Amino acid sequence: MQLQAHNYTPEEYLKLEEEAEYKSEYRDGAIIPMTGGTTNHNEISGNLYSNLKFNLKKQNYRVYIADVRLWIPRHRVYIYPDVMLIQGEPIYADKGTTTVTNPVMIAEILSPSTQNYDQGDKFTYYRSIPEMKEYILISQQKYHVMQYAKTESGWLLSEYEAEELEIDLTCVDLKLELADIYAGVDFSN
Repeated sequence: MQLQAHNYTPEEYLKLEEEAEYKSEYRDGAIIPMTGGTTNHNEISGNLYSNLKFNLKKQNYRVYIADVRLWIPRHRVYIYPDVMLIQGEPIYADKGTTTVTNPVMIAEILSPSTQNYDQGDKFTYYRSIPEMKEYILISQQKYHVMQYAKTESGWLLSEYEAEELEIDLTCVDLKLELADIYAGVDFSN
């Protein structure tokens, strides 16, 4: 659902976003309000964030969760990814510290209303980021993680569908257990 049938500039969007009571994405002139998340969504994104933050605490990485905005200039898109990993220091899109441009990894928690977008257009946007090396899609309905890793010949997909499996991240030397990512998740909801 779009805010209005109006073609907004990035500057107009940023001004509106500063004053808004809810977050919205910006897609090449259109402003799209974001929906609220579920408890499973929150558990998964929190688990992933905390695992990355703890395991990379003495390395040169920054981990950000859904409140940090990402600017993708090639597609004129502002997005709030669920979890982002940046190697080194963040490169900001402007003078503030709310919008970054250089993640090496992004993770999205899938929901029925967003999974097609997350796997389609959003992945197209993310692939245009020069630093981007890995994209993780996590189902909140069952044990199912899709890992896209950038290789010299394109993006390689690996899938994980059992609690006892672990994901070997390619952008950083780290393995994540699905049991840890899904801790506290209730699949009956």
